[in-house]
Formats: sequence, structure tokens, C-alpha cells
Amino acid sequence: MKTSIATVSISGDLREKLEAIAAAGFDGVEIFENDFLAYDRSPRDVAAMVADLGLTITLFQPFRDLEGLPEPQRSQAFERAERKFDLMGELGTELMLVCSSVSPLALGGIDRAAADLRELGERAARRNLRVGYEALAWGRHVNDHRDAWEIVRRADHANIGIILDSFHTLARGIDPDSIRSIPGDRIFIVQLADAPRIDMDLLYWSRHFRNMPGEGDLDVTGFMRAVAATGYDGPVSLEIFNDQFRSGSPRTIAADGHRSLVYLMDQVRHSEPDIALDVPLLPPRVDVRGVAFVEFAADEAEALALAGHLRRLGFRLTGRHRTKAVERFTQGDINVVINTEREGLAHSAYLTHGTSAYALGLMVDDAAATVDRARALGAQMFSQRVGPDQLSIPAIRGIGGGVIYFLDEKSPLGRVWDVEFDSVDDPAPSRDAGLRRVDHVAQTMNYEEMLTWILFYRSIFVAEKSPMVDVVDPSGLVRSQVIENASGSLRLTLNGAESHRTLAGHFIAETFGSSIQHLAFASDDIFATADALRSNGMKTLEISPNYYSDLQARLGIGADMLERLRAANILYDRDAGGEFFQLYSTNVGEGFFFEVVQRAGEYRGYGAVNAPFRIAAQKRSLTPASMPRQ
Repeated sequence: MKTSIATVSISGDLREKLEAIAAAGFDGVEIFENDFLAYDRSPRDVAAMVADLGLTITLFQPFRDLEGLPEPQRSQAFERAERKFDLMGELGTELMLVCSSVSPLALGGIDRAAADLRELGERAARRNLRVGYEALAWGRHVNDHRDAWEIVRRADHANIGIILDSFHTLARGIDPDSIRSIPGDRIFIVQLADAPRIDMDLLYWSRHFRNMPGEGDLDVTGFMRAVAATGYDGPVSLEIFNDQFRSGSPRTIAADGHRSLVYLMDQVRHSEPDIALDVPLLPPRVDVRGVAFVEFAADEAEALALAGHLRRLGFRLTGRHRTKAVERFTQGDINVVINTEREGLAHSAYLTHGTSAYALGLMVDDAAATVDRARALGAQMFSQRVGPDQLSIPAIRGIGGGVIYFLDEKSPLGRVWDVEFDSVDDPAPSRDAGLRRVDHVAQTMNYEEMLTWILFYRSIFVAEKSPMVDVVDPSGLVRSQVIENASGSLRLTLNGAESHRTLAGHFIAETFGSSIQHLAFASDDIFATADALRSNGMKTLEISPNYYSDLQARLGIGADMLERLRAANILYDRDAGGEFFQLYSTNVGEGFFFEVVQRAGEYRGYGAVNAPFRIAAQKRSLTPASMPRQ
């Protein structure tokens, strides 16, 4: 499989773009004409730079408004094409994209367009070049790949083929299975892009909101399955127009792009096993069985304070690492680890971010296969020195710089607590609060990073994304999206901050980067849990009494239930599937917090309707900026 990406997809000047594309592992690049025109080196210099980076130029694009023009505009268009052919010769590329005309002067008619393309094919053939014709979704007369193919078929020239673009097909709601009737050797290149479903002008949607396959809502997999069924074996390329990407890190966006193509084609290979494209063989996506542990980095003083928070939540100290300054706290199936080592990644994480949940352990069926898949998708591997009587736990670096460890039951990894830890009796035990498991892990990042996180998780794990939700903070909006599997054993809430004045933005600023901002633990009886927390001396987040008055009016809750909710500072939501109860700890440091939830029935949400009231209460309890920290 030959992978490619258009230079318009990422930020930077042409050199920066090409270097990022090569570093991400692409084989080829589409040169977008404006990127070349804005660069101050000659075509031959660019060709040499591309070759030195180990790339090939898969396509020169775009050439606009060729077919169907009256004279003298028709002759002028062909003269323009000859000049572009000259440039392609110097660049060392042999394929040019011609997109369907949007010119108000263009005349309709499939035969007229086919005749123009046939003449262009004759001119290209004299130079050993090829031309691909693409139907723009907003083309004046041709906006459907089926019409574009009929024009190419009637042109009947070996140097004229069709270029297929997933956005142009899927944005118009055209059935991609209609592609299956096109001969694979007549498809000259395939361009791919996803996008969120938005009801807006097609051109504006295309120019500003495209994203990588797997990040949006379009059926790019179905589109590529249809292409693969034709026998096509040429480049698989990305053409992404996105405002965030244009201002983001070119290396990060290029890496996302390559990951998206590997992930996409892995899905296609499983559903279309006889395809001609040579697709790498990956282990299947990973089904996460649950959160095995969450690990905090801290110093000795802050570890004591964190341990106090955990005890008030009903956790008990149950283990100490035999060779490291690491303690294990447990309750139900939940394991929380506090690491106060003075070396290694945990110590580096503490120095950078302060006390933080820097590592996550996930239970999977096969830890080694999970890491193999992650490696094939471009994830950064993580390892550090392993001492005697310690396990080498497979791990990768997360997008925010933290670590994700993988455990399984088929190897000694499932016995890590017995192998590496001594059991201890907690010298200051607290009352069990009935917390049973990790319900979800909430990670906070800058909004422009969210698509990267979504693609990272979806490409490795069996999980899907929920629709985006706007969470109203008193100081701005936070975009929230959930990654979860069907069983609920993996639930990750991703919260993208657009302003440093929001609670999420404050957390990022104070902890110097994206990280886990809160952990939600599941209880089977949140009222009993609230009683236990109170007896353990835990202070819960105080919710405005106005919230409960509105709750009664909005949902018609009975007086007795309302008083129980109010007395325990429990927030409530319900939908057609069931009910949801939430209570929160006060802030731990600069914005980290714990949550306790109870799900009743088939409730699948996260209480988004309650978020503004929770955030307002949390912001009231933050240390004022004018006061020194203790």
C-alpha cells in the first residue's frame, strides 16, 4: 500500500510540510499548487528535496475550469494546461488533477466534456503524463463521480482516468457502491477525507471542516471498500482542508494522517479480504476488559495528602512495592497507585505537572498483541529499567505524554500485585464506601488536540465516539466527546478546552499540559456511599440550592427524594433508558477531582446537563489567584 497526503493538509512552508510528511512515514505527497507557488525554490530544487526525503510526488493539483468552455476561453485553458505540464516535468511528477468546472462560462454536456478531456489526454500523452478527472461536489455541471466516470469512459483515452474523493461522494449522499462498477485501472488516485456531519454549504464544509478518516462521521470505510473491490492498487492519499490543522503542528497532523490510513485500510482488509492493495497485517482492535489501575505521581508530602483523600473515599492501603516507593490503595475492583520514586518517568511527570494521574493500566485479552497493534499505528513505545522480581509490563505513551500499561490474564501480568507488591494492613483504615469499579476516566486537553486523541483511541481499541457535546462553563465552552465500548468497560470522556478561563483550561495551564482531570467511580447505592463518605470525613462539593429547586420543577421529583439529593449534594439526571446520580469531591490541587456515580437501568450518558452547575461550584471553591498556595 502506497500512502500519500496533500501538502494542503498540514501547516508550514513547503519544506516544513515535506519534512513532516516524510517523518510520519508516508510514501508520497500531492503537491498543492499554492504551496509550491509560495515557496522560493525552483521546481528542480523541490524535486530534489522530495527525493532526498524518500518521497515521490503522486499528484500535482488542482487544475481548474478546463472542460466545456467556449472560445477563446477554451484555447486559453489548454495553453494553461501546457504550462502546468512544463512545471510537472521539472517537478518529476506524471499525474495532474483536473477538477470539474465551476466557471459560469462552462457549457454542459457529457460529450463536450469528454471531447475536451480526450484532447487533453493527447497533449499529456506526448509528454508521458496522465490526467485524472474529479467531480467536485459543487461542480457547475458535474458534481457526481458517476457522471465523471461516464465522461472519462467516453473520452476513451489511456492517459485520462478518474480521481475519486470520499468527501465529494459522501457529502452529497451518493451511494459509494456505485464505484464498484468502475475498472480499477481507470482510477488514477484515491483521495480520502472524513468530516463531522454539519448542515451547511458544501464548499464551505469542504474547505474548513474536513478531517482524517476515523475522526468524523462519514462512511469513509464503506467508500474505500467499494474502491478496493474494483481491483485498484494505486496510492491511497489524504486531502484535508481544516482550519485547526492549518494552524497545528505539522508533524502531529501528519502522524495522525498516516495513522488514519493504516487504521482505515486495516478495516477495509477485514471486510474486503481479496483486495489488490497490499495492506499491512495488524492484530485486531483491542477489546478493553476494564481499568486495571490508575497511577499517580507525587512527592512524599503530597502523597500523604492524596492518600488522605483516598481514605476518605473509602480506599485502604493494601500493598507496598517491594523495591520502589509505590503504594497500592484498593476498593472493590479499583486499584489506585501512588508513586513517589525519585527517578524514572513518574518523577519526571511530577516535576513537570505536579501531583497527577500520569499512567493508566488497562486489562486486555493479549497485552503483547495490543502493543503490536499500537506500534503499527505509530504509537510511541514506553519501557524503563526492570529490576529483580519485577514484570516488564507492555506500555505505550499516550497522546498527552502519559503512559498506558496493558495487563492480561493469560500471562504473569495478571498477577502483578502478587509478584511485585507485599500485602499490608492499613494503619488508618476507613469505612468502605461501596465503590465498585472505575466508571470512566476524564481527560482534558486543548480543543485542537481532541481529534488526535479520538483517532488514537479508536484506532487501537474496540470503541466508538459519541456525538460532541458543548459543556457550558461560566467562562466559556468546553467541547466534550466520549470514547466508549458497548459493554461500558472502557469509558473515556475527552474534554477540549478553548479558553484558559474555563475550569478545564485552568487545569491545563496549572498542570502544564493535557492529562487526566478526574476519575469517576461507580457505586450501586450512591446514598449509602454518601453516608460512608460523610462518616469518613469527606467533604463533597456543595451544589447551589437553586439547582434543586429547578430539578423539582423540571423533572417533577418527589419532595422526599429531592431532600435526599439536596442533603448529600447529589446531582440527578434521567432519560428514556434510566437514571443517573453524581456526587463530587472538592478540588484536589488545581482542578483535579473525584466523582462517584450510580447508573440505574440503561442510562448511557454522563450527566452533561448537570455540568454547568458542577463547574460553577468547583470554580467557587478554587483558591483565589491572589492567595498563595499552601
